[in-house]
Amino acid sequence: MHRPCDVDRIRDGASFTTRRMVAIQHGEPIFHMSASFHRREEGVSHQCAMPEAPPPEDLTPRAGPRVRVEGPIEFRYVDPRDPVTAGPRPPHSQLWLRTADALPDDPLLHQAMLAYASDYSFMGVAMQPHGLAFQQPGVQGVSLDHAMWFHRDFRCDDWLLYDADSPSAEHARGFCRGALFDRAGRLVASVAQEGLIRVRR
Repeated sequence: MHRPCDVDRIRDGASFTTRRMVAIQHGEPIFHMSASFHRREEGVSHQCAMPEAPPPEDLTPRAGPRVRVEGPIEFRYVDPRDPVTAGPRPPHSQLWLRTADALPDDPLLHQAMLAYASDYSFMGVAMQPHGLAFQQPGVQGVSLDHAMWFHRDFRCDDWLLYDADSPSAEHARGFCRGALFDRAGRLVASVAQEGLIRVRR
């Protein structure tokens, strides 16, 4: 019988702990994760400024790509587009997100939900300059890797601004980066992802 996942204890230090996990399906590895945990301590602090964006109350509620209206995450796009018929546009996106329901006061749960939500429509930013979208026939997009850093405490059941851009795409791979801010303008998390973008003519 195969185990569903293998967890390696890479490091157990005085202030840092590192784990490596491999998820296994039908005897084959399908997912790899490296996680680093840091004991909270005092230190220097700075952050980039939150970009300007209209508040979520001024935006129309709308489900994101591949997300049902009744799904776990609510999205409000600053500049929504029709993913099938829209033409090329700059590789930048802004949206507000939050969980559809209130969450318990468990910081790890809020981090897990934000990690889940941060993958939605992220690679689509790299497709925008080419007028492409996952929903179009012949377009194949797959996440190759996804990295996330949590900087400050936050609640995922309150609105967070997701500001994302794609500085490069080449050789069928697109790179995206994102920053997540709470309503007070605090940078709570950063995200980076590379994905496969194939167009079959």
